[in-house]
Amino acid sequence: MNIPILVYHQIDVPPPKGTPLRGLVVAPSSFAWQMRMLRWLGYRGLSMRDLEPHLAGQARGKVVGITFDDGYQNNLRHALPVLKLHGFTATCYGVSGLIGGTNVWDLGKVAQTHLMTREEWLQWRDGGMDIGSHTRTHAYLTELTPEHARAEIQASRTELQEALSYEVKHFCYPYGKFTPEHTQMVKEAGYATATTTQRGRVHAGANPHTLRRIMVARATNPLQFFLKIATAYEDRRA
Repeated sequence: MNIPILVYHQIDVPPPKGTPLRGLVVAPSSFAWQMRMLRWLGYRGLSMRDLEPHLAGQARGKVVGITFDDGYQNNLRHALPVLKLHGFTATCYGVSGLIGGTNVWDLGKVAQTHLMTREEWLQWRDGGMDIGSHTRTHAYLTELTPEHARAEIQASRTELQEALSYEVKHFCYPYGKFTPEHTQMVKEAGYATATTTQRGRVHAGANPHTLRRIMVARATNPLQFFLKIATAYEDRRA
Protein backbone atom coordinates (compact mmCIF):
# COMPACT_ATOMS: atom_id res chain seq x y z
CA MET A 1 0.00 0.00 0.00
CA ASN A 2 1.22 3.50 -0.82
CA ILE A 3 1.52 5.77 2.22
CA PRO A 4 1.53 9.56 1.87
CA ILE A 5 3.72 11.44 4.38
CA LEU A 6 2.68 15.09 4.44
CA VAL A 7 5.17 17.87 5.17
CA TYR A 8 4.15 21.23 6.61
CA HIS A 9 6.24 24.12 7.91
CA GLN A 10 4.22 26.96 9.41
CA ILE A 11 0.50 26.98 10.20
CA ASP A 12 -0.33 30.67 10.41
CA VAL A 13 -1.82 33.63 8.55
CA PRO A 14 0.24 33.81 5.33
CA PRO A 15 2.39 36.94 4.86
CA PRO A 16 1.68 39.47 2.06
CA LYS A 17 2.06 38.54 -1.59
CA GLY A 18 5.64 38.74 -2.78
CA THR A 19 7.09 37.63 0.57
CA PRO A 20 9.82 34.99 0.05
CA LEU A 21 8.81 31.46 1.11
CA ARG A 22 5.17 32.54 1.45
CA GLY A 23 4.12 29.18 0.05
CA LEU A 24 5.39 27.42 3.18
CA VAL A 25 2.84 29.16 5.41
CA VAL A 26 -0.48 27.30 5.43
CA ALA A 27 -3.47 29.16 6.86
CA PRO A 28 -5.06 27.63 9.99
CA SER A 29 -8.40 27.38 8.17
CA SER A 30 -6.73 25.43 5.34
CA PHE A 31 -5.05 23.05 7.74
CA ALA A 32 -8.41 22.50 9.45
CA TRP A 33 -10.21 21.49 6.25
CA GLN A 34 -7.30 19.29 5.19
CA MET A 35 -7.51 17.30 8.42
CA ARG A 36 -11.30 17.09 8.07
CA MET A 37 -10.88 15.80 4.53
CA LEU A 38 -8.44 13.13 5.67
CA ARG A 39 -10.89 11.92 8.26
CA TRP A 40 -13.83 12.09 5.84
CA LEU A 41 -11.85 9.97 3.35
CA GLY A 42 -11.21 7.38 6.04
CA TYR A 43 -7.53 8.11 6.71
CA ARG A 44 -5.84 8.14 10.10
CA GLY A 45 -3.23 10.85 10.49
CA LEU A 46 -0.14 9.42 12.20
CA SER A 47 3.19 10.64 13.52
CA MET A 48 6.35 8.93 12.33
CA ARG A 49 6.37 7.11 15.68
CA ASP A 50 2.91 5.67 15.01
CA LEU A 51 3.60 5.12 11.32
CA GLU A 52 6.61 2.86 11.99
CA PRO A 53 4.66 -0.45 12.00
CA HIS A 54 3.00 0.47 8.70
CA LEU A 55 6.34 1.33 7.11
CA ALA A 56 7.71 -2.00 8.25
CA GLY A 57 4.73 -3.92 6.86
CA GLN A 58 3.66 -5.00 10.34
CA ALA A 59 0.37 -3.11 10.27
CA ARG A 60 -2.19 -2.29 7.61
CA GLY A 61 -4.76 0.44 7.24
CA LYS A 62 -5.58 3.67 5.50
CA VAL A 63 -2.98 5.98 7.02
CA VAL A 64 -1.21 9.27 6.31
CA GLY A 65 1.99 10.49 7.96
CA ILE A 66 1.87 14.08 9.23
CA THR A 67 5.13 15.97 9.76
CA PHE A 68 6.15 19.55 10.53
CA ASP A 69 9.66 20.86 9.87
CA ASP A 70 11.55 23.28 12.14
CA GLY A 71 9.38 23.44 15.29
CA TYR A 72 7.49 26.70 14.88
CA GLN A 73 5.46 28.03 17.78
CA ASN A 74 2.46 28.39 15.46
CA ASN A 75 2.39 24.60 14.99
CA LEU A 76 1.53 24.27 18.67
CA ARG A 77 -0.99 27.11 18.60
CA HIS A 78 -2.85 26.25 15.39
CA ALA A 79 -2.14 22.61 14.50
CA LEU A 80 -2.19 20.80 17.84
CA PRO A 81 -5.86 21.52 18.67
CA VAL A 82 -6.99 20.36 15.21
CA LEU A 83 -4.89 17.19 15.39
CA LYS A 84 -6.32 16.34 18.81
CA LEU A 85 -9.87 17.05 17.62
CA HIS A 86 -9.55 14.32 14.99
CA GLY A 87 -7.53 11.89 17.11
CA PHE A 88 -4.50 12.31 14.86
CA THR A 89 -0.83 12.41 15.83
CA ALA A 90 2.06 14.17 14.12
CA THR A 91 5.84 14.52 14.28
CA CYS A 92 7.49 17.92 14.61
CA TYR A 93 11.20 18.00 13.76
CA GLY A 94 13.05 20.35 16.10
CA VAL A 95 16.35 22.20 15.71
CA SER A 96 17.94 21.37 19.05
CA GLY A 97 20.33 24.32 19.23
CA LEU A 98 17.57 26.85 18.59
CA ILE A 99 14.85 25.86 21.07
CA GLY A 100 13.08 29.08 22.07
CA GLY A 101 14.82 30.99 19.28
CA THR A 102 13.85 31.92 15.73
CA ASN A 103 14.48 30.63 12.22
CA VAL A 104 17.89 32.27 11.94
CA TRP A 105 18.78 30.06 8.97
CA ASP A 106 16.34 32.24 6.97
CA LEU A 107 17.80 35.53 8.25
CA GLY A 108 17.76 38.15 5.50
CA LYS A 109 15.14 36.25 3.49
CA VAL A 110 12.00 36.45 5.64
CA ALA A 111 10.85 37.92 8.95
CA GLN A 112 11.98 35.89 11.93
CA THR A 113 9.36 33.60 13.44
CA HIS A 114 9.39 32.15 16.95
CA LEU A 115 10.31 28.52 17.46
CA MET A 116 8.87 26.54 20.35
CA THR A 117 10.39 27.01 23.80
CA ARG A 118 11.18 24.01 26.00
CA GLU A 119 7.87 24.45 27.81
CA GLU A 120 5.99 24.53 24.50
CA TRP A 121 7.76 21.43 23.25
CA LEU A 122 6.61 19.70 26.44
CA GLN A 123 3.03 20.75 25.65
CA TRP A 124 3.44 19.23 22.19
CA ARG A 125 4.78 16.02 23.75
CA ASP A 126 2.08 15.87 26.42
CA GLY A 127 -0.56 16.39 23.72
CA GLY A 128 0.38 12.95 22.39
CA MET A 129 2.59 14.19 19.57
CA ASP A 130 6.02 12.98 18.48
CA ILE A 131 9.32 14.89 18.49
CA GLY A 132 11.93 14.39 15.80
CA SER A 133 15.35 15.86 15.03
CA HIS A 134 16.25 18.42 12.36
CA THR A 135 19.96 18.75 13.35
CA ARG A 136 21.40 21.24 15.84
CA THR A 137 21.43 24.33 13.62
CA HIS A 138 19.32 23.49 10.52
CA ALA A 139 22.59 22.80 8.74
CA TYR A 140 23.32 22.14 5.08
CA LEU A 141 24.83 18.72 5.75
CA THR A 142 26.38 18.56 2.29
CA GLU A 143 28.45 21.68 3.03
CA LEU A 144 29.96 20.30 6.25
CA THR A 145 32.94 18.09 6.93
CA PRO A 146 31.99 14.50 7.81
CA GLU A 147 32.92 15.14 11.44
CA HIS A 148 30.77 18.26 11.65
CA ALA A 149 27.83 16.59 9.90
CA ARG A 150 27.99 13.62 12.26
CA ALA A 151 27.99 15.97 15.24
CA GLU A 152 24.94 17.85 13.91
CA ILE A 153 23.06 14.57 13.48
CA GLN A 154 24.07 12.85 16.71
CA ALA A 155 24.13 15.79 19.11
CA SER A 156 20.68 16.94 18.05
CA ARG A 157 19.14 13.65 19.15
CA THR A 158 21.00 13.73 22.46
CA GLU A 159 20.12 17.35 23.19
CA LEU A 160 16.43 16.94 22.40
CA GLN A 161 16.16 13.79 24.49
CA GLU A 162 17.84 15.40 27.47
CA ALA A 163 15.87 18.64 27.24
CA LEU A 164 12.46 17.08 26.65
CA SER A 165 12.68 13.68 28.39
CA TYR A 166 11.51 11.96 25.23
CA GLU A 167 13.03 9.28 23.02
CA VAL A 168 13.81 10.88 19.66
CA LYS A 169 13.76 8.24 16.93
CA HIS A 170 13.03 10.18 13.75
CA PHE A 171 15.16 12.52 11.67
CA CYS A 172 14.60 14.98 8.83
CA TYR A 173 17.34 16.21 6.47
CA PRO A 174 17.40 20.04 6.46
CA TYR A 175 16.70 21.45 2.98
CA GLY A 176 16.41 17.83 1.83
CA LYS A 177 20.18 17.79 1.22
CA PHE A 178 22.05 14.58 2.01
CA THR A 179 24.38 11.92 0.63
CA PRO A 180 24.57 8.15 1.25
CA GLU A 181 27.21 8.94 3.87
CA HIS A 182 24.75 11.10 5.78
CA THR A 183 22.15 8.34 5.60
CA GLN A 184 24.66 6.00 7.22
CA MET A 185 25.38 8.57 9.93
CA VAL A 186 21.66 8.83 10.67
CA LYS A 187 21.43 5.04 11.05
CA GLU A 188 24.46 4.94 13.31
CA ALA A 189 23.00 7.74 15.47
CA GLY A 190 20.06 5.46 16.28
CA TYR A 191 17.24 7.00 14.25
CA ALA A 192 14.54 4.61 13.04
CA THR A 193 13.52 6.78 10.08
CA ALA A 194 14.64 9.84 8.14
CA THR A 195 12.49 11.92 5.82
CA THR A 196 13.51 13.85 2.71
CA THR A 197 11.97 16.46 0.41
CA GLN A 198 11.88 14.03 -2.51
CA ARG A 199 8.32 13.84 -3.82
CA GLY A 200 6.08 10.81 -3.77
CA ARG A 201 4.31 8.36 -1.51
CA VAL A 202 6.16 5.56 0.26
CA HIS A 203 5.38 1.88 0.54
CA ALA A 204 6.03 -0.80 3.12
CA GLY A 205 9.61 -1.96 2.83
CA ALA A 206 10.96 1.33 1.46
CA ASN A 207 14.33 2.46 2.79
CA PRO A 208 13.29 3.96 6.16
CA HIS A 209 16.15 6.48 6.08
CA THR A 210 15.29 8.08 2.72
CA LEU A 211 11.51 8.42 2.94
CA ARG A 212 9.71 10.58 0.39
CA ARG A 213 7.14 13.17 1.43
CA ILE A 214 4.35 15.29 -0.03
CA MET A 215 4.51 19.06 0.38
CA VAL A 216 1.34 20.86 1.41
CA ALA A 217 1.64 24.51 0.42
CA ARG A 218 -0.35 27.67 1.08
CA ALA A 219 -2.09 27.43 -2.29
CA THR A 220 -2.91 23.70 -2.19
CA ASN A 221 -6.63 23.45 -2.98
CA PRO A 222 -9.01 20.60 -2.06
CA LEU A 223 -8.73 18.84 -5.42
CA GLN A 224 -4.92 19.01 -5.35
CA PHE A 225 -4.89 17.78 -1.76
CA PHE A 226 -7.02 14.79 -2.71
CA LEU A 227 -4.84 14.00 -5.73
CA LYS A 228 -1.66 14.26 -3.63
CA ILE A 229 -2.77 11.71 -1.05
CA ALA A 230 -5.06 9.34 -2.92
CA THR A 231 -3.53 9.05 -6.41
CA ALA A 232 -0.17 8.71 -8.14
CA TYR A 233 -0.08 12.50 -8.69
CA GLU A 234 3.04 12.98 -6.54
CA ASP A 235 4.61 9.67 -7.51
CA ARG A 236 4.75 10.78 -11.15
CA ARG A 237 6.59 13.94 -10.08
CA ALA A 238 9.20 12.12 -8.03
